[in-house]
Amino acid sequence: MSDQTIYDVVVIGSGPGGYVCAIRAAQLGLKVACVEKDNVLGGTCSNVGCIPSKALLSVSEKYEQATHQFAGLGIEVGTPKFNLAKMMAHKDKVVADNTKGITFLLKKNKIDHVVGLGEIVAADTVKVGPTLLKTKNIVIATGSEVTPLAGIEVDEKTIVTSTGALSLEKVPGHMVVIGGGVIGLELGSVWQRLGAKVTVVEYMDRILPTMDGDVSKEMKKIFAKQGIEFKLSTKVAKAEKTKQGVNLTLEAAEGGKSETLTADVVLLAIGRRAYTKGLGLEAVGVKTDNRGRVEIDDHFQTNVKGIYAIGDVVRGAMLAHKAEDEGVVLAEIIAGQSGHINYDAIPGVVYTHPEAASVGKTEEELKAAGVAYKAGKFPYMANGRARAMSATDGFVKILADAKTDRVLGCHIVGAEAGTLIAEVVSVMEFGGSAEDIARTCHAHPTLNEVVKEAALAVDNRALHI
Repeated sequence: MSDQTIYDVVVIGSGPGGYVCAIRAAQLGLKVACVEKDNVLGGTCSNVGCIPSKALLSVSEKYEQATHQFAGLGIEVGTPKFNLAKMMAHKDKVVADNTKGITFLLKKNKIDHVVGLGEIVAADTVKVGPTLLKTKNIVIATGSEVTPLAGIEVDEKTIVTSTGALSLEKVPGHMVVIGGGVIGLELGSVWQRLGAKVTVVEYMDRILPTMDGDVSKEMKKIFAKQGIEFKLSTKVAKAEKTKQGVNLTLEAAEGGKSETLTADVVLLAIGRRAYTKGLGLEAVGVKTDNRGRVEIDDHFQTNVKGIYAIGDVVRGAMLAHKAEDEGVVLAEIIAGQSGHINYDAIPGVVYTHPEAASVGKTEEELKAAGVAYKAGKFPYMANGRARAMSATDGFVKILADAKTDRVLGCHIVGAEAGTLIAEVVSVMEFGGSAEDIARTCHAHPTLNEVVKEAALAVDNRALHI
């Protein structure tokens, strides 16, 4: 790399959207540089998000099974113990292996990896320290950061974000999670399984408020059975640190009597916001919306020609796989090809136990839009494989157009929900119907049969209930 190199594409950010965009552009024969402000590649997802959280979720789930389920299955292991330091070491190794893999992929595809904060100083120039990278196209893929909450001062020790919650040195006696969304529930589950009392405080009147109402209700019921407590329609007005921990002042969301809740650790998990610090957007005239997200057209281009943006920093769901798909399509567009993303067929998964997964429209959205639909629902309890696995919590619900039978959405609570949803995503991508799923032969005995039965239930002809 030299200051005289003229790139076809400079990608700012090496998270799932950024590094995948860089790789696809390189595959298409373009000269590419990937700029990353941190010393390691992978962004939030690989380092302090998706990957490390799933490592801890997996380990803590195994510990939970050994502690509470093995004996009932005839597996006698005595009293299980866990070593938190070794768990964290496992998590750190998973992260290291993942980021090393991304480094390898950039080298394999001859992508220049530039370490430093990337600042756009012109539509064809990115400044990284003293170096100016000249390029024909710029891709902003800087991701997101934790949304702050007024009155809550994060120190990543007693008041933590997801970053601190992934590296606690001991199990807290009481963890209060502010926010009943995906991140809060996943990390709250980790520490609850390891012995913490967990209380979730949510401003809305239900957890997972963006998911289908049936999913929210079922997941709350399951979490409550696991021991997680909830304070819904409640806001945190103040947090006061003490020598013992944190005193939280809670108030009803719509006003009313306040109460105090004491915690050893508070996890702030009310969502994420676009990260654009230091990019120099104002100087080059790139527009952002009222939520700080970079404004783009239907081809990911900003109002400044040659500057594009993808992933969490733009509109849409803040999901790693959404960012990846956008990165691939944008690289193909820049290379002169055509690309398309069906945003109605992007799944979302909550990696708790059991999992929850959704794709497409919720019942609430269809009702609000006045769309005539049919719903088919089938419980895990009626599935032979689920019984064999002692995994009978949950259901599959499929929503289909009342006239055409085209699948409009699917919502799953249960074991391996994140895997089962893929079948429905594929059917939706091809514009398929509930009948297509119902007529497709599913191996027996498998959990996938719950999906087939839900599709049959759309037409009121489920076989096993």
